[in-house]
Amino acid sequence: MCIRDRMHTVREFATLAFKETGIELRWEGEGVNEKGIDCQTGKVLVEVDPKYFRPSEVEQLLGDPTKAKTLLGWNPQQTSFEELVHIMAEHDMKFVRKLHLRSKED
Repeated sequence: MCIRDRMHTVREFATLAFKETGIELRWEGEGVNEKGIDCQTGKVLVEVDPKYFRPSEVEQLLGDPTKAKTLLGWNPQQTSFEELVHIMAEHDMKFVRKLHLRSKED
C-alpha cells in the first residue's frame, strides 16, 4: 500500500484500523503463520490466508493518476496514511451500527 510515495504494510493498516475501534493488536508469528491477536481478549482477529495471494507477487504497486487528471480534472487530496485509515474505519463503523440498528427493528 503506497500513500504519498510511502509504503505501508497490511500489518500497519490492520493495527491502525483496529486501534480506531479501540482494539489493540499484538502480532505473533511470521509469514503465513502471522496472526493479529486482541491484547485484551487473546482472540485471534487477523490471520494470513494464502488464497488471497497474487499469483505472482510484485514488490511495489503504483497507480498513475494522469488519465483521471486529464479527462476528469481530478486532483488527489493530501491525506496521510493515518487519516485515510481513520476515514475508512469511521465509515465502516457507521455502516455496522446502521446494520445493527436495522437488525434490532426486525
